[in-house]
Amino acid sequence: MEMALFPFPSRSTAYVLAAALAGAAASGPSSAAEQGLSLIRDAEVENIIRAYAAPLFKAAGYGTDEIKIHIIADKSLNAFVAEGLNMFFHTGLLVRAEQPDQVMGVIAHELGHITGGHLARREDALRVARRQTWAAVVLGAAAAIATGRGDAAAAVVSGGAQLARANLLQYSRTQESAADAAGLSFMDDSGVSAEGLRNFFRILEGQELLAPQRQEPYLRTHPLTRERIAFVDSHVATSPNTGRPPPQFDEMHRRMRAKLIAFLEPEGETQRRYKESDPSLESRYARAIAAYRKPDLPRALALIDQLIAEQPDDPYFHELKGQMLFENGRIEESVASYRESVRLLPSSGLLRTMLAQAQLEVQDSAVVPEVLAGLNEARRLDPDNLLTLRLLAVAHGRKGDIGMSALSLAELAAASGRISEARGQAERALRTLPKDSPGHRRAQDLKDELERED
Repeated sequence: MEMALFPFPSRSTAYVLAAALAGAAASGPSSAAEQGLSLIRDAEVENIIRAYAAPLFKAAGYGTDEIKIHIIADKSLNAFVAEGLNMFFHTGLLVRAEQPDQVMGVIAHELGHITGGHLARREDALRVARRQTWAAVVLGAAAAIATGRGDAAAAVVSGGAQLARANLLQYSRTQESAADAAGLSFMDDSGVSAEGLRNFFRILEGQELLAPQRQEPYLRTHPLTRERIAFVDSHVATSPNTGRPPPQFDEMHRRMRAKLIAFLEPEGETQRRYKESDPSLESRYARAIAAYRKPDLPRALALIDQLIAEQPDDPYFHELKGQMLFENGRIEESVASYRESVRLLPSSGLLRTMLAQAQLEVQDSAVVPEVLAGLNEARRLDPDNLLTLRLLAVAHGRKGDIGMSALSLAELAAASGRISEARGQAERALRTLPKDSPGHRRAQDLKDELERED
């Protein structure tokens, strides 16, 4: 597992009413970068969620990879969708969900927001809320000038913020009910029981009486009303899918939870949950990760080798062994493990990128053509991975192709929001690459796009 943290792209806006019930609704939706959130890239976790989502996406008319899955390293219970067909899950939600159908219920609900066009409508509501609150700020300033009292300004501003919050909350409740109805239809069409969504609601239900600042973010951004609970309960009572065994994702789900806990929680928590006396696969998986993090590499390798001996065709076990070796300076050995993970799962762009990173660390110029081929395929499969662009720049530089290296750096800078740097690297690529070559055309297209954004 490559439990790597990546900054959230600054251009994406989360479909979240940031602290809407805690007094900050009028500030508008917060980008994940502004909230200090970090994304986790892990091939196994992402593919497990895609497996959960596949029948639901199909029912909603989307391809398996059409909606992007993102994992946020955060212990709180939350999930949301954002512009550009992006679906986000906090690790806290994935760990707290005891059954895969609970996550599937959340996916179906969030899919209802996407198909309902709620992202665009929320932007309209937020614009109204901002206008109301800014009007309150102006009135508050006038009150302070007229009376000489700051408390008068505070009272007016507070009243405006409460009005904005009330409007947003009312709008959100309408959307939540619509998303529930759409999500239930997707589950029906997929042959998936809505019991998972009902059970997820029960997790949230006990928090309703807590003060807003103590509630899970999901409850604050997805208001849970009695009407919504009754609606889902009624559906479960009448649906032909009720009682039907869920898709056989149980082992996958146990593995995902064990992996996230072992990578993100203190060692003591892993030991408490996954005891030495527990011979299950997920327990040994978690203990292998905990030993690697300790670090106790001999024990970690012994545990992962045992798992590989039992399941030699599991790409994620080989990936984890590669990570253990790579991060402990045994680079050449890690290449073999990463190579096997790619052989077993060639469709994973992330695994291809990890293999290329290890290969470049070996400092063997003979493998550069193979590295470039692997990275170009990784970029086709996983175009949003900025590490792939960074490694492409390095590999082209090792080959002596300065123009293509500059182009990769330009694309990396543009994707990271560093526009001035992107423009400079694109111009450098244009000066170096042969005219009418594919790289030259890409550099020119990028330069033109950057100029249009000015």
